[in-house]
Amino acid sequence: MKRTFISTAALLLTAAPVFAGGIERAPQSLGILFEPGNYAELSFGGVNPTVRGTDVAGAATRDVAQGYGFFGLAYKHQFNENLSAALIIEQPFGADLRYPLAPDGSPVLGGTRVEVNSTTYTGLLRYRFENNFSVHGGVRASHADGGVRLDGAGYAATAGYDLEIDKEWGVGYVVGAAYEIPAIAARVSLTYNSPIEHDFGMTESGGPLPATFRGDYTVKTPRSWVLEGQTGIAADTLLFGSVRWVKWSEFKVDNFLFPIPIGAGVPLVEVQDTITYTIGIGRKFTENWAGSVSFLYEPSEDGFASPLAPTDGRKAITLAAIYTMDNLKVTTGINYTKLGDADLGVGETGNKRYVATMDDNDAIGFGVRVGYSF
Repeated sequence: MKRTFISTAALLLTAAPVFAGGIERAPQSLGILFEPGNYAELSFGGVNPTVRGTDVAGAATRDVAQGYGFFGLAYKHQFNENLSAALIIEQPFGADLRYPLAPDGSPVLGGTRVEVNSTTYTGLLRYRFENNFSVHGGVRASHADGGVRLDGAGYAATAGYDLEIDKEWGVGYVVGAAYEIPAIAARVSLTYNSPIEHDFGMTESGGPLPATFRGDYTVKTPRSWVLEGQTGIAADTLLFGSVRWVKWSEFKVDNFLFPIPIGAGVPLVEVQDTITYTIGIGRKFTENWAGSVSFLYEPSEDGFASPLAPTDGRKAITLAAIYTMDNLKVTTGINYTKLGDADLGVGETGNKRYVATMDDNDAIGFGVRVGYSF
């Protein structure tokens, strides 16, 4: 039971389309640390989101969210009964939003786009004490790049602004602890993910800028806390869940033009902190087959959302099936997410101008995870 369903929870989080804070696509789960023995896995999948609405002029924005694929690799090595290590490669942050130009799209936001690409490499050690407590921690390196263009009448004086962000590395750390009761497949873990600062080379042009500007500026990805738990509740039945808090308010892009120093300042992008809740149940049906269902809830934060992160909150359901044969384990999952409606605003912090409403949006995602124990 424990061996079968630990990977289920991790797959659900990987397969689900994630729009928390606008650029998060995977929650950086450390579930592989708790796999027994030596273990390697490959995960991949895709997400098809639909995000559209109506601008302040009454024009349809059309669908602005592009579909995307993801992949992950992970390896865990058990040195002895107490000490283990893991290497995880994944793509936790990303974005691809494009507002079509009028007349097919919005005259208020048409031409606006944002693209973010990132890959992270996490190296971890875990030490398990004799009293079922364990501690884990390590280093996380992130390689990322991106670009932003602001356009349309809604951006007023900054319309036509273009920002290109070069690929760069950033480094942070991970630390946490866990407690297990093996007899009932119970575990609770708490993990802290530090912010990661990237010193990007940026090129800015267009809009109010009289020339092209080039410089090195800092972007910080947000810190987060993750509380995860699971327990057997009956024969061949497992209850699992998580609570994840992300400090998106510290995700800021500082460069030559932004923040524009008017009053409290006009940021390039501004997002609010999020708390995401997940709960699910797994069931083993035969020696080879098991399945699960989980539910996710992220409350809306109200207020104006950024056109570069045009949703607010979400509700989701994920179904997963696991096939196990000898040392091979194949997990597949499908997810449906109802994305929260959002009023979009631009301008000065605390005094934003309404430019559009995005409503009745959703996303469908699928994922496959192939694991091998040895």
